[in-house]
Amino acid sequence: MFSTISRIHKLLDPEIRRKNLQAIQLMARERYWSLARPLSPDPVFVIGCSRSGTTVTFETIAASGHFLHFDYELPQFWNSLRGPLNNGWASEAVDASEARPEHRDRALAYFYARLGAGPVLDKTCINTMRVGYLHELFPKARFVFIQRDGRDNVSSMMDGWRLGRTDGGFGLEKFLGPSPDPVAINGGEFREWHFFLPPGWRDYNHASLEEVCAFQWLSMNRLALDAARQLPAGQWIQVRYEDIFERPVEMFREVFERLGVPFSDDMKAYCAGLVARPTSVVKGKPARQKWKENNPEAIERILPTIAPLMREMGYDPDA
Repeated sequence: MFSTISRIHKLLDPEIRRKNLQAIQLMARERYWSLARPLSPDPVFVIGCSRSGTTVTFETIAASGHFLHFDYELPQFWNSLRGPLNNGWASEAVDASEARPEHRDRALAYFYARLGAGPVLDKTCINTMRVGYLHELFPKARFVFIQRDGRDNVSSMMDGWRLGRTDGGFGLEKFLGPSPDPVAINGGEFREWHFFLPPGWRDYNHASLEEVCAFQWLSMNRLALDAARQLPAGQWIQVRYEDIFERPVEMFREVFERLGVPFSDDMKAYCAGLVARPTSVVKGKPARQKWKENNPEAIERILPTIAPLMREMGYDPDA
């Protein structure tokens, strides 16, 4: 009897009824897509290591009004296609060999049901480890990859692990559930991974925080740059976080031109104001060489590890 009354109460609850109706509508729209298959251009993916400037890059491109987009990342959706919960907790990286036609169909139906028909802009950081996979699913997709000086990026990730966001944390348990292996990073300070799981993550379950963040930075950038070599040059747009401070208008004008999107006077003014606009969700206004203020000793310890890739990406680790 109690169970029946409980079910009736749930059926009468306005919020539950609204959510159920919304779910039915989304299912109907996805079903329509699978039957009608309306044409949609392949997406544009904004990618880069966590804390490298992906948000400000995404928001600036989205401000053009040219793209349909969510205002949040989609790690749960992309992981539902292929990820830790269906690959034995290997990692959140996926390579081209794992692409399936049904993954493309599922993504296009998901976008259509929630955003409508049109060009989609997606910003989900784990996709930085999935470039080959996404290119296999979407052969005409374009990728806007933003890189950041490894010292500042690792330092900012360390701050993110410790401080979380202004609107929540970066821990992965809320998305993936408890880790199948014990985690005691930084002497047990952290019992779960934050940001993302790169291949080989288990080897760092008892490492220091700076070692873990350096490993994450190296893994994500290495995977992206290696995959980029297999893409047509016109589909890979690589930009620098530092240019947001040094030449924001020129940087985004080039990006817009590569994407075939008009760069209006309003967008020029928007980009010119980026330096003054708060963008960090962790620790204060973005700035160059913040690592010297926040985590200097830790970054010096891992600098020999990240220096070779920094040089490859055009940074001087001795500067």
